[in-house]
Amino acid sequence: MFDVDAFLAELVACTAEPDPRAATREVLIRALASTSAVADALTPAAGGITLLHHAPDLTVANIAWAPRMQLMPHDHRMWAVIGIYGGTEDNHFFRRDPEEGLVASNDRRLEAGDVCVLGTETIHAVANPADVLTGAVHVYGGDFVYQPRSQWGPGDLVERPFSMDTVEQQFRDANDAAGLRDG
Repeated sequence: MFDVDAFLAELVACTAEPDPRAATREVLIRALASTSAVADALTPAAGGITLLHHAPDLTVANIAWAPRMQLMPHDHRMWAVIGIYGGTEDNHFFRRDPEEGLVASNDRRLEAGDVCVLGTETIHAVANPADVLTGAVHVYGGDFVYQPRSQWGPGDLVERPFSMDTVEQQFRDANDAAGLRDG
């Protein structure tokens, strides 16, 4: 059985480590040794973001991507560690170019049990290529909710301030398209 409170306590303890990002990665790797136990504890009925821990130095979110959902490119301006407990998460990475704007750089597919570390300058878009929910724990080395950051889209790839309202609408639209209702 996966103990969510113990897991969160381990992640909070990582903030006191010399390299919190590396320590967080190790905690996620250990937790995801049993993806089914994590999935049993965390899988919601629909896509969305559930904050499990929120503080100025650490945010832990349970993110469920609705089937076929695509989230616009965005940055975090803090390190992040992503661990997948069910399904598939496609990450499409970008870089800023002074002449061309946002330029695609590479892609990485994450599947159940995979852990991915993102740097403070990372820009990515996320997609769920499958017809089932994808579940992931996203750990951020800062205040994911209130940190000013950027998004590109939806629609055109013009940089604008990040809007949680826009993200929530993308989740609602994806849930509607998949016939999912939370609750």
